[in-house]
Amino acid sequence: MGYKVAVVGATGNVGREMLDILSERAFPADEVVAIASRRSAGQEVSFGDKILKVKALDSYDFSDTDICLMSAGGETSKEWSPRIGQTGCVVIDNSSAFRYHQDVPLIVPEVNPDAIHGFSKLNIIANPNCSTAQLVVALKPLHDAATIKRVVVATYQSVSGAGKDAMDELFQQTRSVFTAGEIKAEKFTKRIAFNVIPHIDVFMEDGYTKEEWKMVAETKKMLDPKIKLTATAVRVPVFIGHAEAVNVEFERPITAEQATQILRSAPGLMVVDKREPGGYMTPHEAAGEDATYVSRIREDATVENGLNFWCVADNLRKGAALNTVQIAEMLVNRKLLKRQQAA
Repeated sequence: MGYKVAVVGATGNVGREMLDILSERAFPADEVVAIASRRSAGQEVSFGDKILKVKALDSYDFSDTDICLMSAGGETSKEWSPRIGQTGCVVIDNSSAFRYHQDVPLIVPEVNPDAIHGFSKLNIIANPNCSTAQLVVALKPLHDAATIKRVVVATYQSVSGAGKDAMDELFQQTRSVFTAGEIKAEKFTKRIAFNVIPHIDVFMEDGYTKEEWKMVAETKKMLDPKIKLTATAVRVPVFIGHAEAVNVEFERPITAEQATQILRSAPGLMVVDKREPGGYMTPHEAAGEDATYVSRIREDATVENGLNFWCVADNLRKGAALNTVQIAEMLVNRKLLKRQQAA
């Protein structure tokens, strides 16, 4: 049985990646529809060896569509996801609009797959923040083994997490540095070329940013509400791929060797940790890859039962598009779609 899948936001970074991944993974779709705002209607996007003409969101009828992959931003999702869900189409939303809604499951398939059964009230499933997605994939098997008490994480997040305009700004600023041209900071608050910016999303009253708060709230919702987590989110001059330096404190003893073996056998993870120059992964090497890579696994002697590790992943794939498609695959494999149930 083939399905009808709509990709909303098909002209954006993540939307295009969703189309690529649907094709790469041979998702069982008889029809894939590219959708965007009215101003993008008529544009063409690639889907495998096909070219799709973009349709306008505000005039599209979702009543015969099985799954909608939504990557059009929070405000668009708030307006449209509930409407689409009411037609019987299941929305998998990549924005933050519904991540903390009690009737919307927040899913990373390697971490909390069984939570997917809670989607039916609104027909909406949320995809986590890109920085949280790769983090919880690495934390889950360690939590199962030794129970995590506390996590301290510093992120090194690529500009693609802020969209195509942010990638263009890094490119233009870098070129201006070498040509002695004018450097304009428009998407970012400060120059991003050859710099790092400890500020992602808006500031909150307690001094943390919304991006840092998201990591706390989403980890608690998906993994364990008892976990204490504190984060510092930093934007770095990298085009694709997020990296994180992670310090974890456990309730029970766990050695670096034990952690390495646990992570090697866990789904969605690859360990590259040779403890020699170049024996680790960087965002450049993770770009275009599906796995979350873990390196630099070592014990923290300053706390009881402490570990440090480094993890990197392609934020457009596991942090967004890939995770969304994996959720869609779960809906199919678990026969949770209405058309499957009716058949």
